[in-house]
Amino acid sequence: MDQLKRSLLEAPIIEKNGYHYFVHPISDGVPKLDPGLLREIVIRIIRKAELEDVDRIVTPAAMGIHISTAVSLMTDIPLTVIRKRQYGLDDEVAISQQTGYSENEMYINDVREGEKVLVLDDVLSTGGTLAAVLDALDEIGAEVIDTVAVIKKVGGENKAADAGHDVKTLINVDVVDGEVVIVDEDGDS
Repeated sequence: MDQLKRSLLEAPIIEKNGYHYFVHPISDGVPKLDPGLLREIVIRIIRKAELEDVDRIVTPAAMGIHISTAVSLMTDIPLTVIRKRQYGLDDEVAISQQTGYSENEMYINDVREGEKVLVLDDVLSTGGTLAAVLDALDEIGAEVIDTVAVIKKVGGENKAADAGHDVKTLINVDVVDGEVVIVDEDGDS
């Protein structure tokens, strides 16, 4: 986890509506995403996640796509992206996504009752996105085998945990005095 830890410690901090937000290639696509960093993250996800019997990886757009695509390529598990665009397909499920700094509608397509899924995301901050995704998957009748977020920003509300969902993380951080501080370099199990 050396590259992830180092990249987080060097991440710039911006403020959005009173929310202290770190800018990182995994969560924002800037600065550039080094292939070695992505490889390190994917290997760690594969080691940490319960993958046996998983039928599909599910990830919210947009910043979970690169992580989930790489995990899909390494595991041969198909991938479904939850989009912010409505398509109007027969099985489409709308969900409300609320984060620490925005609110959006998202749409799940092509996930079926009884499917066993792994949910992957880039950052767990307020837990709003993951709580909405996990609740929608429960409504569909999919079986969530595991949920992994790369980075957890600690210290605030975690709507995913409040809704009864455990989320594994690779590294836990906080923002203190305008800098990222590593709280747990092994994340949550």
